[in-house]
Amino acid sequence: ARRMGTVARETFSSRFGIAMTMIGVALGLGNVWRFPYLVGRYGGAAFVLAYVLIVLLIAVPALMGEWALGRHAKRGTVGAFAAAGVPGGAALGWFLFVVVVAATAYYTNVVGWVLYFAVGEVATAAGLPWQSTAVLPPESGFDVGSLIRQAICTGVVVLTCAVVLQLGLRAGIERVSRIIIPTLLVVLLVLIARSLTLDGAGAGVRWYIGHFAWSDLTPTVIVAALGHAIFSLSLGGTFMVTYGSYLADGEDLGTNAALTAGGDTISGLLAGLVIFPAVFAFGLEPASGPALLFDTIPGVFERMPLGWIFSMLFFAGLFGAGYLSDVAAFEVLIAGLTDNTRLSRARAVWLMAGLVYVIALLPMVSMRIFTRWDLTFGSGMQTFGALCAALAAGWAMRRGALLAQLGGEATRGWRRLVPFWLRYVVPGAILAVGVWWLLTDVLRMIGSV
Repeated sequence: ARRMGTVARETFSSRFGIAMTMIGVALGLGNVWRFPYLVGRYGGAAFVLAYVLIVLLIAVPALMGEWALGRHAKRGTVGAFAAAGVPGGAALGWFLFVVVVAATAYYTNVVGWVLYFAVGEVATAAGLPWQSTAVLPPESGFDVGSLIRQAICTGVVVLTCAVVLQLGLRAGIERVSRIIIPTLLVVLLVLIARSLTLDGAGAGVRWYIGHFAWSDLTPTVIVAALGHAIFSLSLGGTFMVTYGSYLADGEDLGTNAALTAGGDTISGLLAGLVIFPAVFAFGLEPASGPALLFDTIPGVFERMPLGWIFSMLFFAGLFGAGYLSDVAAFEVLIAGLTDNTRLSRARAVWLMAGLVYVIALLPMVSMRIFTRWDLTFGSGMQTFGALCAALAAGWAMRRGALLAQLGGEATRGWRRLVPFWLRYVVPGAILAVGVWWLLTDVLRMIGSV
């Protein structure tokens, strides 16, 4: 669409295409990287159970609300809040647009790191000298070598995203999602088969999903699981609002939300079955935090016979997942421009590619800058955006308009509860995450300054 809907908006070609694309949007690095390390940090099975229940009770209705906003307006983030009747909705949309610019910049860096690790496995197998961790920014200070490696890898990621995005929804985003998501599933199954056949793998499985005690289900675990559900399903008033604007009027939001959440959750659970049996088999630490991906896991594969093959598969699959959600982030920005300016899609793609790349140079400098960037534009602003979207759908949209998006006057069963859920339950849950974020991550960050 060029301006205010003057050109018919493209929609998905099929329900399978919707499912593959939406799972690609939601999946990203969140469930293949973040989910396993959070499981490790918060004690295993209790976190898994809390997460699955929260996805069903909170995340699915919130996802339906964000899609309803986008489809109601036939606009992306910039436009959807105003169309819903939010006071200052246009300004809020542009604010979230700027947040996505900053978030896409640092996230693209991480996808670039994963690309470097994947290439490194091939290089090592070929006998070439290669230190994969050399791409990571230093904890503080400045490292020219790291910056150059990151700049090259991030440039490759941005360029490949731009090529796909130029082709549009069906020919570009949907087509590549149809290829990557099934391929990622096959890769995960191969890696699970290898991980489960290691001596001592059973201890990892039991720790991951076998042992549950109600005493482990603490408020901290519940809020951490809630925060990850928001992160994992890309809730935040941006990605899913924009992709909701591409859903045809006849598509059932509840069914598609269940398929998306189910596929996303299953992917995360499968990633855990790759990682924890292998971690326990080699006597490593499951609660190693974010380093689980870039430090612990490479060490696991090094100990396996032909481990480089499985490591390459792991990081290639991880790259595919991260790449699709990066494409989704760029699409939010492109839709913001094409919906609200006279820019063509091609010009919007290259403008945003260039802008994001330049901004991405800042968090490349050091991990100290990167983690604060992530804390602000990832955890904090995503929670804020998710709250805004829930309030917009639950309070600003007319109830009749919301019900029309959920299935019309004939809406039956649990779907009729969604407006109530979006008014009271979802905002309350998201506020709990926001308070927890302020009391933990933000205060910790301030204390370390």
